[in-house]
Amino acid sequence: MRLEGKVAIITGAAGGMGKAAALLFAAEGAKVAVVDLREETAQRTVDEIVAAGGEAIAIGADVSNADDVARIADRTKDELGLPTVLYNNAGVDLENKFPMLKVTEDVFDKVIAVNLKGPWLLMKAVAPLMSEAGGGSIINTGSIGALRSASTAVYCASKGGLLAMSRVAATELGQYGIRVNGLNPGATMTPMAYQQAEELRSRGVELPPESESSKQFSVLGRFGQPEDIAHMALFLASDESSYITGADFNVDGGMNIMTAVATHD
Repeated sequence: MRLEGKVAIITGAAGGMGKAAALLFAAEGAKVAVVDLREETAQRTVDEIVAAGGEAIAIGADVSNADDVARIADRTKDELGLPTVLYNNAGVDLENKFPMLKVTEDVFDKVIAVNLKGPWLLMKAVAPLMSEAGGGSIINTGSIGALRSASTAVYCASKGGLLAMSRVAATELGQYGIRVNGLNPGATMTPMAYQQAEELRSRGVELPPESESSKQFSVLGRFGQPEDIAHMALFLASDESSYITGADFNVDGGMNIMTAVATHD
């Protein structure tokens, strides 16, 4: 098993990419702290892990709240052991996809708090425990939106900031045996993606069939699945990536090169 003996904290793990990673990490031998805003939804992921023979706990927490983050770290240490993997996956986007000039200050603050402040708080709380364990791996979920204008201004800014912070964190934490890397998903079919599509339909926007719209987002002609992202996260969490830090990995079906290939038949 690729994560035997490791303890992983995964945020936003009640659904989508986080849940796929939690199930995969547990199947590969990790003990998993399943973190989500509501503990009852996190518990459903835990129930699946336990039913498959794995070990996990559910933690309901707001990752942008320092007291909640301290509780995540404490419960993980007390109930599972010192964490050696931190997967900062929780994130939010603007449900209505407002342009920058129409975004309210409250919405701006919420996106930055969850997507940027949250991972910062978790790294601060978990890195000392990782150091005590002898090292570990931190994986921060960025986005192709950090590299190109693929979403709203505030979302792209939050993810761009997270990737920049990850690189600095890698330089500072390497001395403790802690690796820090960014993972940039492309267009992935998560519950949040489906919710946004329904929101557009409710506003009268006619969307093309998935088989057609996917061609706008991937040279492979399909949308990503949560499992596609989870397998890259597994690699970064495992010792197979022990000499990789301060890097960004695009798991996007080639979305970041679409302008380059758009001129070809």
